[in-house]
Amino acid sequence: MILTFKIKHNRDFSSELGKARKIAEFVLTHKTRSSKDVKQFNLKSAIANQILRKYGNNETIKNVNKVKLTVPSQSVNANKENRTIYIPCLKFSVTYDFRNDYEKINQIELDNEYAYVSVNINEAPQIVPQTWIGVDRNTTGHIAVVGNPDTGKIMKLGKEALHIHKKYKNIRRKMQREGKYGVVKRIRDRESRIIKNINHNVSKAIIETAKKNNAGIKLEKLEGIRKNRKHTRNFNYSLHSWSFYQLQTFIEYKAKLCGIPLTYVEPKNTSKDCSRCGSEGIRDAKKFVCQSCGHVDHADANASFNISQRPPIGEGRSQLNTDRDVFKGSTDTPQGATL
Repeated sequence: MILTFKIKHNRDFSSELGKARKIAEFVLTHKTRSSKDVKQFNLKSAIANQILRKYGNNETIKNVNKVKLTVPSQSVNANKENRTIYIPCLKFSVTYDFRNDYEKINQIELDNEYAYVSVNINEAPQIVPQTWIGVDRNTTGHIAVVGNPDTGKIMKLGKEALHIHKKYKNIRRKMQREGKYGVVKRIRDRESRIIKNINHNVSKAIIETAKKNNAGIKLEKLEGIRKNRKHTRNFNYSLHSWSFYQLQTFIEYKAKLCGIPLTYVEPKNTSKDCSRCGSEGIRDAKKFVCQSCGHVDHADANASFNISQRPPIGEGRSQLNTDRDVFKGSTDTPQGATL
Protein backbone atom coordinates (compact mmCIF):
# COMPACT_ATOMS: atom_id res chain seq x y z
CA MET A 1 0.00 0.00 0.00
CA ILE A 2 1.20 3.51 -0.82
CA LEU A 3 0.71 6.21 1.82
CA THR A 4 1.72 9.87 1.70
CA PHE A 5 2.78 11.78 4.80
CA LYS A 6 3.03 15.56 5.06
CA ILE A 7 6.00 17.12 6.88
CA LYS A 8 6.35 20.84 7.54
CA HIS A 9 9.80 22.22 6.72
CA ASN A 10 11.57 25.58 7.10
CA ARG A 11 13.38 25.76 3.77
CA ASP A 12 12.73 28.45 1.16
CA PHE A 13 12.36 26.73 -2.23
CA SER A 14 11.06 29.82 -4.06
CA SER A 15 13.96 29.84 -6.54
CA GLU A 16 13.69 26.12 -7.36
CA LEU A 17 9.90 26.26 -7.60
CA GLY A 18 10.14 29.22 -9.98
CA LYS A 19 12.50 27.26 -12.23
CA ALA A 20 10.23 24.22 -12.06
CA ARG A 21 7.26 26.29 -13.19
CA LYS A 22 9.21 27.75 -16.11
CA ILE A 23 10.20 24.24 -17.22
CA ALA A 24 6.58 23.03 -17.00
CA GLU A 25 5.40 25.99 -19.09
CA PHE A 26 8.22 25.44 -21.60
CA VAL A 27 7.36 21.74 -21.95
CA LEU A 28 3.67 22.49 -22.58
CA THR A 29 4.49 25.19 -25.13
CA HIS A 30 7.23 23.36 -27.06
CA LYS A 31 6.00 19.79 -26.54
CA THR A 32 9.48 18.60 -25.70
CA ARG A 33 10.54 15.56 -23.69
CA SER A 34 14.28 16.07 -23.88
CA SER A 35 16.28 17.17 -20.85
CA LYS A 36 18.71 18.97 -23.20
CA ASP A 37 15.97 21.50 -24.05
CA VAL A 38 15.55 22.65 -20.44
CA LYS A 39 19.17 22.83 -19.30
CA GLN A 40 19.08 26.63 -19.49
CA PHE A 41 16.74 26.75 -16.51
CA ASN A 42 19.53 25.31 -14.31
CA LEU A 43 17.33 23.02 -12.23
CA LYS A 44 18.79 19.77 -10.94
CA SER A 45 18.32 17.08 -13.59
CA ALA A 46 16.69 14.57 -11.19
CA ILE A 47 13.86 17.05 -10.57
CA ALA A 48 13.71 18.49 -14.09
CA ASN A 49 13.26 14.99 -15.54
CA GLN A 50 10.22 14.41 -13.34
CA ILE A 51 8.61 17.58 -14.72
CA LEU A 52 9.39 16.46 -18.27
CA ARG A 53 7.71 13.12 -17.63
CA LYS A 54 4.61 14.67 -16.07
CA TYR A 55 4.00 17.49 -18.56
CA GLY A 56 5.57 15.92 -21.62
CA ASN A 57 3.79 12.55 -21.46
CA ASN A 58 0.35 13.73 -20.40
CA GLU A 59 -1.56 15.28 -23.29
CA THR A 60 -4.57 16.10 -21.09
CA ILE A 61 -2.67 18.80 -19.16
CA LYS A 62 -3.30 22.16 -20.85
CA ASN A 63 -2.27 24.67 -18.18
CA VAL A 64 0.31 24.90 -15.43
CA ASN A 65 -1.21 25.42 -12.00
CA LYS A 66 0.74 24.46 -8.89
CA VAL A 67 4.14 22.91 -9.58
CA LYS A 68 5.97 20.99 -6.87
CA LEU A 69 9.56 19.77 -6.82
CA THR A 70 9.29 16.01 -7.35
CA VAL A 71 12.28 13.98 -6.20
CA PRO A 72 12.44 10.28 -7.26
CA SER A 73 13.35 7.51 -4.83
CA GLN A 74 16.87 7.05 -6.23
CA SER A 75 17.66 10.65 -5.28
CA VAL A 76 16.54 10.23 -1.66
CA ASN A 77 18.59 8.92 1.27
CA ALA A 78 16.61 7.75 4.32
CA ASN A 79 18.02 6.89 7.74
CA LYS A 80 15.42 4.98 9.75
CA GLU A 81 17.56 4.89 12.88
CA ASN A 82 17.75 8.68 13.07
CA ARG A 83 14.36 9.14 11.36
CA THR A 84 15.85 11.55 8.84
CA ILE A 85 15.48 12.01 5.08
CA TYR A 86 18.20 13.66 3.02
CA ILE A 87 17.99 14.87 -0.60
CA PRO A 88 21.58 15.41 -1.83
CA CYS A 89 20.70 17.35 -5.02
CA LEU A 90 18.94 20.00 -2.92
CA LYS A 91 21.19 19.67 0.14
CA PHE A 92 17.97 19.36 2.09
CA SER A 93 17.41 17.33 5.24
CA VAL A 94 14.22 16.79 7.25
CA THR A 95 13.22 14.63 10.21
CA TYR A 96 9.99 12.65 10.27
CA ASP A 97 7.69 11.25 12.94
CA PHE A 98 5.40 9.04 10.84
CA ARG A 99 5.44 5.24 11.13
CA ASN A 100 8.88 3.74 10.60
CA ASP A 101 7.89 0.35 9.18
CA TYR A 102 7.77 1.45 5.55
CA GLU A 103 9.50 -0.62 2.87
CA LYS A 104 10.85 2.23 0.80
CA ILE A 105 10.30 5.85 -0.14
CA ASN A 106 8.75 6.13 -3.61
CA GLN A 107 9.15 9.86 -4.11
CA ILE A 108 9.03 13.20 -2.31
CA GLU A 109 7.18 16.30 -3.47
CA LEU A 110 8.17 19.67 -2.08
CA ASP A 111 6.48 23.05 -2.01
CA ASN A 112 7.48 26.09 0.01
CA GLU A 113 5.84 24.78 3.17
CA TYR A 114 5.60 20.99 3.16
CA ALA A 115 7.37 17.83 2.06
CA TYR A 116 4.97 15.13 0.85
CA VAL A 117 6.66 11.78 1.40
CA SER A 118 5.19 8.80 -0.47
CA VAL A 119 6.11 5.42 1.00
CA ASN A 120 5.28 1.74 0.56
CA ILE A 121 3.70 0.09 3.63
CA ASN A 122 3.13 -3.64 4.01
CA GLU A 123 -0.52 -4.54 4.57
CA ALA A 124 -1.29 -6.78 7.56
CA PRO A 125 -2.59 -10.32 6.88
CA GLN A 126 -6.37 -10.24 6.71
CA ILE A 127 -8.18 -11.63 9.75
CA VAL A 128 -11.07 -14.09 9.60
CA PRO A 129 -13.91 -12.03 11.13
CA GLN A 130 -16.10 -13.52 13.84
CA THR A 131 -18.80 -10.97 13.10
CA TRP A 132 -19.49 -7.88 10.99
CA ILE A 133 -20.22 -4.32 12.08
CA GLY A 134 -22.33 -2.02 9.91
CA VAL A 135 -21.50 1.65 9.37
CA ASP A 136 -24.34 4.00 8.44
CA ARG A 137 -23.02 7.29 7.01
CA ASN A 138 -25.28 10.34 7.28
CA THR A 139 -25.59 13.91 6.03
CA THR A 140 -27.30 15.06 9.24
CA GLY A 141 -26.78 14.21 12.88
CA HIS A 142 -23.82 11.88 13.42
CA ILE A 143 -21.79 11.34 10.26
CA ALA A 144 -21.32 7.66 11.17
CA VAL A 145 -23.35 5.27 13.31
CA VAL A 146 -21.80 1.86 13.93
CA GLY A 147 -23.93 -1.16 14.80
CA ASN A 148 -22.66 -4.47 16.21
CA PRO A 149 -25.34 -7.18 15.82
CA ASP A 150 -23.59 -9.55 18.24
CA THR A 151 -23.89 -7.18 21.18
CA GLY A 152 -26.75 -4.94 20.08
CA LYS A 153 -24.58 -1.92 20.87
CA ILE A 154 -24.13 1.12 18.69
CA MET A 155 -21.56 3.89 18.52
CA LYS A 156 -22.40 7.39 17.24
CA LEU A 157 -19.56 9.43 15.80
CA GLY A 158 -18.88 12.86 14.31
CA LYS A 159 -21.91 14.87 15.36
CA GLU A 160 -19.85 18.07 15.34
CA ALA A 161 -19.40 17.94 11.54
CA LEU A 162 -22.90 19.31 10.89
CA HIS A 163 -22.27 22.24 13.26
CA ILE A 164 -18.97 22.98 11.51
CA HIS A 165 -20.64 23.05 8.06
CA LYS A 166 -23.41 25.38 9.24
CA LYS A 167 -21.00 27.68 11.07
CA TYR A 168 -18.67 28.16 8.10
CA LYS A 169 -21.54 28.37 5.61
CA ASN A 170 -22.88 31.42 7.47
CA ILE A 171 -19.41 32.99 7.70
CA ARG A 172 -18.83 32.50 3.95
CA ARG A 173 -22.17 34.10 3.11
CA LYS A 174 -21.32 37.13 5.20
CA MET A 175 -17.87 37.48 3.61
CA GLN A 176 -19.34 37.10 0.09
CA ARG A 177 -21.84 39.90 0.75
CA GLU A 178 -18.91 42.08 1.81
CA GLY A 179 -16.92 41.11 -1.30
CA LYS A 180 -14.10 39.51 0.70
CA TYR A 181 -13.56 36.59 -1.67
CA GLY A 182 -10.01 35.87 -0.52
CA VAL A 183 -11.34 35.40 3.00
CA VAL A 184 -14.06 33.09 1.62
CA LYS A 185 -11.41 30.78 0.16
CA ARG A 186 -9.43 30.72 3.41
CA ILE A 187 -12.60 29.95 5.35
CA ARG A 188 -13.44 27.11 2.96
CA ASP A 189 -9.92 25.68 3.33
CA ARG A 190 -10.15 25.89 7.12
CA GLU A 191 -13.50 24.09 7.09
CA SER A 192 -12.03 21.33 4.88
CA ARG A 193 -9.12 20.81 7.27
CA ILE A 194 -11.43 20.55 10.29
CA ILE A 195 -13.74 18.08 8.53
CA LYS A 196 -10.75 16.04 7.39
CA ASN A 197 -9.54 15.78 10.98
CA ILE A 198 -13.02 14.71 12.12
CA ASN A 199 -13.10 12.02 9.42
CA HIS A 200 -9.69 10.78 10.57
CA ASN A 201 -10.92 10.49 14.16
CA VAL A 202 -14.18 8.81 13.14
CA SER A 203 -12.42 6.28 10.89
CA LYS A 204 -9.90 5.54 13.64
CA ALA A 205 -12.71 4.84 16.13
CA ILE A 206 -14.44 2.52 13.63
CA ILE A 207 -11.22 0.56 13.04
CA GLU A 208 -10.57 0.26 16.78
CA THR A 209 -14.10 -1.08 17.29
CA ALA A 210 -13.59 -3.65 14.54
CA LYS A 211 -10.25 -4.77 16.03
CA LYS A 212 -11.71 -5.03 19.53
CA ASN A 213 -14.57 -7.24 18.31
CA ASN A 214 -12.56 -9.22 15.73
CA ALA A 215 -15.06 -7.96 13.17
CA GLY A 216 -15.18 -7.07 9.51
CA ILE A 217 -16.71 -3.78 8.32
CA LYS A 218 -19.66 -3.28 6.01
CA LEU A 219 -20.48 -0.01 4.26
CA GLU A 220 -23.25 1.00 1.89
CA LYS A 221 -22.18 1.48 -1.72
CA LEU A 222 -23.13 5.12 -2.18
CA GLU A 223 -21.97 5.74 -5.75
CA GLY A 224 -24.05 8.27 -7.67
CA ILE A 225 -25.94 9.49 -4.61
CA ARG A 226 -25.43 13.17 -5.55
CA LYS A 227 -27.05 12.66 -8.97
CA ASN A 228 -30.52 12.24 -7.47
CA ARG A 229 -32.45 15.45 -8.17
CA LYS A 230 -35.42 14.77 -5.90
CA HIS A 231 -33.91 16.37 -2.80
CA THR A 232 -34.96 19.64 -1.19
CA ARG A 233 -32.69 22.69 -1.44
CA ASN A 234 -31.63 22.48 2.22
CA PHE A 235 -30.89 18.78 1.95
CA ASN A 236 -28.95 19.36 -1.28
CA TYR A 237 -26.56 21.67 0.60
CA SER A 238 -26.01 19.01 3.26
CA LEU A 239 -25.53 16.39 0.55
CA HIS A 240 -22.98 18.35 -1.45
CA SER A 241 -20.99 19.35 1.64
CA TRP A 242 -21.02 15.72 2.82
CA SER A 243 -17.51 14.22 2.72
CA PHE A 244 -18.72 10.60 2.70
CA TYR A 245 -16.12 9.55 0.12
CA GLN A 246 -13.23 10.96 2.17
CA LEU A 247 -14.46 9.08 5.24
CA GLN A 248 -14.84 5.94 3.13
CA THR A 249 -11.26 6.28 1.85
CA PHE A 250 -9.90 6.70 5.39
CA ILE A 251 -11.78 3.62 6.59
CA GLU A 252 -10.58 1.60 3.58
CA TYR A 253 -6.87 2.26 3.93
CA LYS A 254 -6.84 1.93 7.73
CA ALA A 255 -8.71 -1.37 7.46
CA LYS A 256 -6.13 -2.65 4.97
CA LEU A 257 -3.27 -1.66 7.26
CA CYS A 258 -4.85 -3.61 10.13
CA GLY A 259 -5.96 -6.63 8.07
CA ILE A 260 -9.65 -5.94 8.68
CA PRO A 261 -11.99 -7.18 5.90
CA LEU A 262 -14.19 -4.48 4.40
CA THR A 263 -17.06 -5.00 2.00
CA TYR A 264 -20.00 -3.11 0.48
CA VAL A 265 -23.73 -3.78 0.53
CA GLU A 266 -26.71 -2.42 -1.39
CA PRO A 267 -28.05 0.75 0.28
CA LYS A 268 -31.67 0.32 -0.78
CA ASN A 269 -34.11 0.52 2.17
CA THR A 270 -31.47 0.19 4.89
CA SER A 271 -33.28 2.99 6.73
CA LYS A 272 -36.80 1.65 6.03
CA ASP A 273 -36.52 -2.08 6.77
CA CYS A 274 -36.76 -3.37 10.33
CA SER A 275 -33.48 -4.82 11.57
CA ARG A 276 -35.40 -7.24 13.82
CA CYS A 277 -37.99 -8.81 11.49
CA GLY A 278 -37.12 -7.45 8.03
CA SER A 279 -40.52 -5.85 7.45
CA GLU A 280 -40.90 -2.30 6.18
CA GLY A 281 -41.39 0.29 8.91
CA ILE A 282 -41.87 4.01 9.22
CA ARG A 283 -39.00 6.44 9.58
CA ASP A 284 -39.77 9.88 10.95
CA ALA A 285 -36.59 11.99 11.12
CA LYS A 286 -34.33 9.99 13.45
CA LYS A 287 -37.05 7.66 14.79
CA PHE A 288 -37.89 4.25 13.32
CA VAL A 289 -41.02 2.22 14.12
CA CYS A 290 -41.74 -1.21 12.65
CA GLN A 291 -45.39 -1.66 11.69
CA SER A 292 -45.11 -5.44 11.91
CA CYS A 293 -43.25 -6.36 15.12
CA GLY A 294 -43.48 -2.98 16.88
CA HIS A 295 -39.72 -2.54 17.19
CA VAL A 296 -38.76 1.07 17.96
CA ASP A 297 -35.21 2.30 17.40
CA HIS A 298 -33.03 5.22 16.47
CA ALA A 299 -33.29 5.33 12.67
CA ASP A 300 -29.53 5.41 12.07
CA ALA A 301 -28.95 2.61 14.56
CA ASN A 302 -31.56 0.50 12.80
CA ALA A 303 -29.87 1.21 9.46
CA SER A 304 -26.43 0.27 10.79
CA PHE A 305 -27.76 -3.12 11.97
CA ASN A 306 -29.37 -3.69 8.58
CA ILE A 307 -26.06 -2.91 6.88
CA SER A 308 -24.20 -5.34 9.16
CA GLN A 309 -26.61 -8.15 8.29
CA ARG A 310 -26.76 -7.69 4.52
CA PRO A 311 -24.66 -9.86 2.18
CA PRO A 312 -21.88 -8.20 0.22
CA ILE A 313 -22.81 -7.05 -3.27
CA GLY A 314 -22.66 -10.05 -5.58
CA GLU A 315 -23.20 -12.66 -2.87
CA GLY A 316 -26.42 -14.52 -2.12
CA ARG A 317 -28.35 -13.94 1.08
CA SER A 318 -27.80 -17.52 2.20
CA GLN A 319 -24.03 -17.06 2.25
CA LEU A 320 -24.13 -14.88 5.35
CA ASN A 321 -25.86 -15.02 8.69
CA THR A 322 -28.87 -12.73 8.30
CA ASP A 323 -30.90 -14.18 11.15
CA ARG A 324 -33.07 -11.39 12.51
CA ASP A 325 -32.84 -12.84 16.05
CA VAL A 326 -29.06 -12.44 16.18
CA PHE A 327 -29.19 -9.56 18.70
CA LYS A 328 -28.05 -10.26 22.22
CA GLY A 329 -28.76 -6.78 23.58
CA SER A 330 -31.57 -4.28 23.33
CA THR A 331 -31.24 -1.45 20.82
CA ASP A 332 -34.35 0.44 21.92
CA THR A 333 -32.06 2.82 23.79
CA PRO A 334 -28.94 3.38 21.66
CA GLN A 335 -25.65 3.32 23.49
CA GLY A 336 -22.27 4.53 22.31
CA ALA A 337 -19.73 7.29 22.27
CA THR A 338 -19.53 10.44 20.24
CA LEU A 339 -16.19 11.93 19.26
